[in-house]
Amino acid sequence: MATAWVVVVGIGPAIFHAHMMGMGGSGTSSTQHAEEAFRTASMVSLAVALVAAMAASVGVSLFLSRRITRSLTPVTEAAGRVADGDYTARIPAVGLGAEFDDLISAFNSMATDLGRIEATRTRMLGDLAHEMRTPITTIGAYLEAIADGVQEADPATLTILGDQVTRLTRLSEDVAIVTTAEEGRLTMRRRCLPVAQVVADAVAQATAQYTAQNVTLMVTMAGGARDAAISGDSDRIGQVLTNLLDNAVRHTPSGREVNISAAVIGSKVVMAVSDEGDGIPAEHISHVFERFYRVDASRDRAHGGSGVGLAIARSITEAHGGSIRAESAGVGRGATFTVEFSLLSQ
Repeated sequence: MATAWVVVVGIGPAIFHAHMMGMGGSGTSSTQHAEEAFRTASMVSLAVALVAAMAASVGVSLFLSRRITRSLTPVTEAAGRVADGDYTARIPAVGLGAEFDDLISAFNSMATDLGRIEATRTRMLGDLAHEMRTPITTIGAYLEAIADGVQEADPATLTILGDQVTRLTRLSEDVAIVTTAEEGRLTMRRRCLPVAQVVADAVAQATAQYTAQNVTLMVTMAGGARDAAISGDSDRIGQVLTNLLDNAVRHTPSGREVNISAAVIGSKVVMAVSDEGDGIPAEHISHVFERFYRVDASRDRAHGGSGVGLAIARSITEAHGGSIRAESAGVGRGATFTVEFSLLSQ
C-alpha cells in the first residue's frame, strides 16, 4: 500500500503535467487547475482505495485466522486424547486445502497404527499370562516339593523341569515372532527361492519328528512346480512349511500319512499340507490362525504346541503378499492347510 501511495504521489502528477503541456496548456490557469484537480482526485481515490484494501485485508485475515484456529482445535483435542492413550481419536476433514488434508490423514493413520499396536500388546500380555500359567505352576510345584523333601531332584524330575523351561523359551520366541510380524516389523531378506528346494528343506527338517511319531511324510510335486520359483526370505518361508508340518504330525495318529504338495496354478505357486488326523470342526475353521486358539486345548497342550504356530505361518505368509487357508471335512477326517505365493517370472 505504501508503494502504491508513493508511486501515485511522485509519478502521477508529472505524467499528467507532461500530457497537459503536450496539449498546449503550459502556464495557463486551466492547466494548473486541472493538475490540482488530478492530484486531489488521485489522493482521495487512493486514500479510499487504501482504506478499503486495508479493511478487506484485516477482515480476510481475521476470518482465516479464526477458521484456522477452529480447524486446529480438533487437532489439539485429538492429539491430547492420543497422548492419554485413547487411540480411537480421529480428526474430521476441515477443507483447508491439500496440506491440511495430508496432515489429517497422517495423524489418523498414526492413531490407527498406535491403536493396533496397543491392542496387539494388550492381547499378547493376556495370552502370555494364560499360556505361562501351566508351566510356571508345574515348575513351582516341583520346586516346592523338592524343598519340602517330598520329591527328590532325580533325573526324571529334572527332565520334567527342563521340559517346562524349554516350553517357556519356545513360547517367548514364538510370541516375539508373531507380534513382530503382525506389527509389520518382520525383517526379511528376499531372494529367488526355487519351490522344489523350499519343500525339500522343510521335509528334511521334519523327517526326524515324523519318524519318531511313526507318521509317513509324502511329497507331491505337480507339473511346473519343480521349475517354479517365488520371491521371499528362505528362513521365513521355511518356517511357514515347518509350522504346518509340525501342526500336521501333532494331530495325525501313528501309522497314518501327511502329504506336502506343490503346484503352479495360473500365476500362483500353491503349497499344501494335508493330514489324515483329527480334522477341524466347521465352527473352528475361521479361528485356527488366531494366536493361542486351540480346537482342543487339553490335547494340544499335551502335544507340546505353543498355540501360535499357525498364527506365525499366517503372519509370515501375508508379509510376503501371499495367502493361507485351512480346510477340513470334519472331525476325524483330516485337514488341509494351503499357502499361495505369487509365481516369480523366470
